[in-house]
Amino acid sequence: MTRYIFVTGGGVSSLGKGLAAASLAALLQSRGYKVRLRKLDPYLNIDPGTMSPYQHGEVYVTEDGAETDLDLGHYERFTNVSAKASDSITTGKVYAAILQKERRGDYLGATVQVIPHVIDEIKEFVLNDSSAEDFVIAEIGGTVGDMESLPYLETIRQLRNDLGAAKTLFIHLTLLPYVAAAGELKTKPTQHSVKELLSVGIQPNILLCRCERPMPVEARQKIALFCNLKPENVIEAIDVDTIYQVPLNMHAEKLDTLVCNYFGLETTTALDLTTWQHIVSAFRHPKQTVTIAIVGKYTRISDAYRSLVEALNHAGWLTQTKVNIQWVDAEGYTDPNVLSQVQGIIVPGGFGKRGTDGMIAAIQWAREQKIPFLGICFGMQLAVIETSRNVLGLSQASSTEFGSTDEPVVALMTEWLAGDSVERRKSSDDLGGTMRLGTYHCHLKTGSLISSIYGKQDINERHRHRWEVNMTYKDRLETAGMIISGTSLDGALPEIVERHDHPWFVGVQFHPEFKSRPQEPHPLFVSFIKASIAQERA
Repeated sequence: MTRYIFVTGGGVSSLGKGLAAASLAALLQSRGYKVRLRKLDPYLNIDPGTMSPYQHGEVYVTEDGAETDLDLGHYERFTNVSAKASDSITTGKVYAAILQKERRGDYLGATVQVIPHVIDEIKEFVLNDSSAEDFVIAEIGGTVGDMESLPYLETIRQLRNDLGAAKTLFIHLTLLPYVAAAGELKTKPTQHSVKELLSVGIQPNILLCRCERPMPVEARQKIALFCNLKPENVIEAIDVDTIYQVPLNMHAEKLDTLVCNYFGLETTTALDLTTWQHIVSAFRHPKQTVTIAIVGKYTRISDAYRSLVEALNHAGWLTQTKVNIQWVDAEGYTDPNVLSQVQGIIVPGGFGKRGTDGMIAAIQWAREQKIPFLGICFGMQLAVIETSRNVLGLSQASSTEFGSTDEPVVALMTEWLAGDSVERRKSSDDLGGTMRLGTYHCHLKTGSLISSIYGKQDINERHRHRWEVNMTYKDRLETAGMIISGTSLDGALPEIVERHDHPWFVGVQFHPEFKSRPQEPHPLFVSFIKASIAQERA
């Protein structure tokens, strides 16, 4: 029997609903249950693929090629369960599906309305493809009281009636702010948030109160009284120094026990939380430190590169290293001395010409100064352009993404193999969802650095890009010291480049950060951090 847990938030955004949902899922997994996590986003975009990272953080890509919210990255990292396209929905997707049905005449002439048609579409999403799970945890994006969130709240209200209280549970995350002038945590925002939830017919079963300092017993009792809950169902969600402490805190607050008790499940089995304890211990007690520069276009907000940051942390813990990140705005980068004190340089993914001169200059500095370098997706393409311009002397070397050029060393990809079929694109296609997305196979060159890193010849990695390195420049690039050490299985598409005249210089067309896990750091990042440690000691 599948049980459904719905996680809502109120007061302010960015309280950590995704981390709370992922942490609960990890705890239920530790009790032997099979879990599935889903995200219901209320915005009208079909997906976040065309949204600015400054507005919505990174775009996370699933194995099956869905562009999704960054919370799905947290879900995967905490549970190691690969998300699917069916685990992410937006209002845009809901309305697109409904309008297609209306045009086909599926509604048999009925007036199409929010109730029942929109609500039924959301219900179908929540309930589909989940028969084998013990728990489906669905996070509702936005905050209670937002106009955009109302259809989702109505959906879970109706699902409580459809499925019954024995199969549904509501968790609400609120803010418990500390007012320094008064010297106390204030409960009124939580009370008002719950009141707002009650106004749409939902009584939360458990409250998670986000706070920056411990919640006094009196505050817990007051919240319980005004929100119609038992005090033990009011849980402290205190700020932490690492997100991987959250499952330990949630267990200490007995969240998993409360959930199991609610559903009448056994709670006497001892949990093995040593993995999380080891991760937190490694974070807090490193034996060495390295500084890594991330030279990118969206450096004003770390969530734009959330999976990358986490992948570096994972590799740091495995090597007992504290990874300090030096954010470098590519658009403002002009002085190479900015990078003189770093032990490694990463140029991450991105789109568009803005900031590319700074990224190319940083790549040149890494190549000439023999600093470990990792180029990811766009970063690999710019590494090829840098070598073409500064080593081969092709001053016009560029990408057709930036406009027409006489030396298109990076060009628009018009067709490629996707499994047994051929995908085709053209420059006039819509931007959203028309890239090479999801997992593709890659064959590694025997004797290459990258094959030694992975320890095998064939790998699978997740992609998100439209342009490719132009294979017609392969021979010239190799004369300049840059080899193509990984290709698609048919050999048509370059996937990895590296330099043999450099201690550690690798560019990959895919996004390895999406597959790194705290329990299993990605080998590419582990190797990069080890090379950076060697740079520090040199």
